Amino acid sequence: MKKKIVGVLTTVLAASLLVGGNHPVTVQVDNMISGTQDDEDTQSDEAEADAAEAEEEQSEEAKVAADPEDQPAATETPKEEKKAEKEAQKREAVENSSDSTSSDEKTLLKKAKKLAQQYDYTGAISVLKNNWKFATSDKMQEAAAAYMKKRDACVEYPLENITHVFFHSLIVNTSLAFDGDSDEAGYNQMMTTVSEFKKMLQIMYDKGYVLVSPHDMAVINDDGTMSRGKIMLPEGKIPFVLSEDDVSYYHYMDGDGFATKLVIDDNGDIKCEYKKADGTVVTGDYDVVPILDSFVKEHPDFSYHGRKGILAMTGYNGVLGYRTDGAYKTKKNLQDDQKAFLKANPDFDYDKEVKAAKKVAKAMKKDGWEFASHTWGHRNATSSTAAELKTDNKKWEKYVAPILGKTDMIIFAFGADIGDWEGYTSDNEKYEYYKSRGYRYFCNVDSSQYFVQITSEYFRQGRRNLDGYRMYYNPDMLSDLFDVSEVWDSSRPTPVPEM
Repeated sequence: MKKKIVGVLTTVLAASLLVGGNHPVTVQVDNMISGTQDDEDTQSDEAEADAAEAEEEQSEEAKVAADPEDQPAATETPKEEKKAEKEAQKREAVENSSDSTSSDEKTLLKKAKKLAQQYDYTGAISVLKNNWKFATSDKMQEAAAAYMKKRDACVEYPLENITHVFFHSLIVNTSLAFDGDSDEAGYNQMMTTVSEFKKMLQIMYDKGYVLVSPHDMAVINDDGTMSRGKIMLPEGKIPFVLSEDDVSYYHYMDGDGFATKLVIDDNGDIKCEYKKADGTVVTGDYDVVPILDSFVKEHPDFSYHGRKGILAMTGYNGVLGYRTDGAYKTKKNLQDDQKAFLKANPDFDYDKEVKAAKKVAKAMKKDGWEFASHTWGHRNATSSTAAELKTDNKKWEKYVAPILGKTDMIIFAFGADIGDWEGYTSDNEKYEYYKSRGYRYFCNVDSSQYFVQITSEYFRQGRRNLDGYRMYYNPDMLSDLFDVSEVWDSSRPTPVPEM
């Protein structure tokens, strides 16, 4: 299995990559809301609170001076003491209520600011205007006015000019991945290192790129037809789609310098487990998902309406690093690496594994990630028959969908599409089957800068591989995204093997 996956992937992926041209893109970075807004709001609130407290103290002093009978005396009766205590409690309750209102205002402003940073100006305005305090809050009214101004300045981006880039699992330890064994060539061709990925993100962010989803580009109507979406961004921003294939952490990758599993850490964030050479298991940013999460947390304006990326998932080795395929439960028709895994883990609990995977998937979807089918068995959809694809998809629906949830997207393994560039037709048996199972968004591999088709029936987009092969042999084809010389990991063996 270890040799088979990489070898087949190399051969067919090469056949599916079509050469296309590049077009220079002029970008302009748009600065969003000042990072000092929260500090200014806090200082203003504190000043108002101090003034109110001083005014209240002066009022109490004036009241006491005007009416000596209200002054507490040393001989105050128990009844008077009780009355004074109640008044004090009443004033404290009013003060607490005032503090709570102020806190609510800050919370609303902060929430609206986050939405606006991710270009959801309408959502930000709604958060403020739909609160009862909006009518009397100058800050909320000023913020809403600013967001309306920004919203009105946005421009509609042409959907056919949106590129889609993709990766496989990132290499954490290059000395283990590039160790001279039979897998080194495939890793060098089709993988990206953690160092390269981080540099790519920063450069693309600096150029004005913003993460969007195919669901922003095309929407399914109530009657089942599809319509073009509308992406509104500040002038100079450039939307793009990002996906990662095969996030299952296959058995054949064990010990080769890759992460082993996606987990939820103590802070509720999605991280990766990584097993070091000495056997120590550590948790951190060791693959696309946690690295991108951390980057968006630092740069929220890298995401449009909270979008992250799409994970294209198979199922034969499980998902997200969890061994959830039915074979691990029935122990039938096991591959050699699956047998080795079960032998090494005699206490393996299938139901517990599935439960943990569901929890991670749910948290990821809540945080902006999406899932697509990559076929259950990483099948070549071009060469497979319609009957074979049906059998495969039934396995995906049985063992993967219950964990990740239903999806309307399929990202073809090997980039091998079910139709040519002209589009799908009703006499295409494979397309009609996938459509009957709810798939409406289809992605292949195409090295062109843009390949987008939006019809009343389906959405289709080509994807560009940002890996060792493409960077080494066609760096000019990536110049719209970054300068390869600025991201290239010098630990890569060269020349990168040809496909």
